[in-house]
Amino acid sequence: MRYRDEKPGDQDRARAAVKAWRAEHPDGTAEQLIVAVGSQFDPEWGIVLRAILVVVDRHMARAVTGITLNWPEPGR
Repeated sequence: MRYRDEKPGDQDRARAAVKAWRAEHPDGTAEQLIVAVGSQFDPEWGIVLRAILVVVDRHMARAVTGITLNWPEPGR
């Protein structure tokens, strides 16, 4: 699927679907995610769903551990 074939809101819909799936399956794998949610998206979106899962998991890990990142300001 080409980027220009993407419809507005596809990424938002994918994020919501992955977050909801992760909430119901905290120990689920990326492969299980694709089986459960992948049919709602273009078949080539498997990699996108996996990437969103990584980001969702990273955000949850930071929330649990209290880790915050203090990036340096540009030009410093």
